[in-house]
Amino acid sequence: MSNRIARLDALPRLSLIVEPTPLHAAPRLSAALGGPGLWFKRDDLVPTAFGGNKVRALDLVIADALQKRADTLVTGAGILSNHVRATAAIAARADLKCISVYWGAPPRRAEGNHRLAAMLGADIRFTGDADRASVDIGLEQAAAEVRGGGARPYVIPRGGACPLAALAHALAVRETLDQCAALGVSPKCVIMAVGGGATLAGWLLGTALFSASWRIEALTVSRPASEVVTRARLLAAAGAELIGATIDTDRAPFRVHEGFIGEGYGVPSCEGQEAIEATARAEAIFLDPVYTGKAMAGYRRLCLRGEYAGIDDILFLHTGGAPALFTSGAEPS
Repeated sequence: MSNRIARLDALPRLSLIVEPTPLHAAPRLSAALGGPGLWFKRDDLVPTAFGGNKVRALDLVIADALQKRADTLVTGAGILSNHVRATAAIAARADLKCISVYWGAPPRRAEGNHRLAAMLGADIRFTGDADRASVDIGLEQAAAEVRGGGARPYVIPRGGACPLAALAHALAVRETLDQCAALGVSPKCVIMAVGGGATLAGWLLGTALFSASWRIEALTVSRPASEVVTRARLLAAAGAELIGATIDTDRAPFRVHEGFIGEGYGVPSCEGQEAIEATARAEAIFLDPVYTGKAMAGYRRLCLRGEYAGIDDILFLHTGGAPALFTSGAEPS
């Protein structure tokens, strides 16, 4: 085993991912699309706080916070954030306080992930500014307040996009490769939604570390593709540096697709809703309207255009997000 992989394995973690999340075939959906064999990597079935790949990332991130003797987690995003919900849940489980900063103004009622974060005891604050970057200022202010009160904050960047999160997703690559080998499946392409970029960064890093032969295709649900590519490369490089590795992401086989965000981040799209319903009816797998629904909408359109002709198997990364289905905003307007 190389020193860099040994360093990766030596990182402290909470062991929230007790066993590999399932790899499920989706033959009915594959047949409906007339495309390659489709497999779902079911990170939505992580058995903690409605699951999702944000829990996978926090397995390392909050372990680091505990090692540094923090007593208060400070993070934020939008009110539909899976990351904030997961952070609040794991904070409660670890006897840590949690401050959650959302951009914008408080809604008339708390729903979905927002409601769950409140239920979990998070100290919820709103910036009053619709600019997502206002959360970054809010995190600094909250951390300063915590320090001023004599406590020890640990700031997790907006949406959880940080180098440790990327390393957690790199570990998911090894987990998935082992599952594929056991099943005799060789996906030539991995499809995923990308927002803040940590998941994509981790899969780029893991693909390099563990010599995976697939290419990665991400569908942006939040930012322009050019910004996503830059963020993912920076996060992958920063994660690699933590374990003494270097990767050349300029040569990494990946692509970021645009055109599926709809009216904006967190705003359900008609095409995304159609993809959610088609997936549920074919496979009894529920996608979410913020991330995976839009990614599946993109995959369906690209597949019907013949983009994946000649490929036998494709892996779709299901990153979770089910609580967003149970909000008044889950349907496109």
